[in-house]
Amino acid sequence: MIISALVVALDQLTKLLVSANLAPTDQVAVLPGFLDLVLVRNYGAAFGLLAGQTGLIIGISIAGLIVIFLFLRYVPPANNLGTVSFALIVGGTLGNLIDRIRPPHYVTDFIRVHLHPSFSWPTFNVADAAITVGVFALVYYLYKSGVFQRDHEQEQKP
Repeated sequence: MIISALVVALDQLTKLLVSANLAPTDQVAVLPGFLDLVLVRNYGAAFGLLAGQTGLIIGISIAGLIVIFLFLRYVPPANNLGTVSFALIVGGTLGNLIDRIRPPHYVTDFIRVHLHPSFSWPTFNVADAAITVGVFALVYYLYKSGVFQRDHEQEQKP
C-alpha cells in the first residue's frame, strides 16, 4: 500500500501548503481560463453533499474502507491495475478522512477547473482526484477481467 501512503502524504502536504499560503478569497490562475488554485473549506462530502453531517460522512468512509479491505483479503486483485485502483481509492479516502476527523472537521479543497467560461467544476483536492481516478481504473479493471460480461450472461439465461 505504498501508493496509498503516497496519496495521503501528497494530499496532506498540498492541503497544508495551500492553507498556509492562500486566504479563502484568493484565487491564483495556474493555467488562466482553465485551472485555478483557491481555498475552499468543504464541510460536506462530494460536491458539498451532506454538509454538516461530519459524523455520518466519517462513518460512511470507515465502512467503505472496511469493505475494501475485506474484499482485498478474500478476492485479491489479479493484476497491478486492480491493486493500483484500490490503492488510489484507499489513499484518497484516508486523506479526506484525516481532515474530517481533525478539528475543525472540514476538507480543504483547492483545485478549480473551468470547463467553460460560465461553468467551473466543483473545487477538489488530491484525495478527490485519487478516488476518481481509482474508481475509473477499478471499473476498467473489472471490465477487462470479464466481471460485467459474466453478469450479463447470467441475466440472459432462461
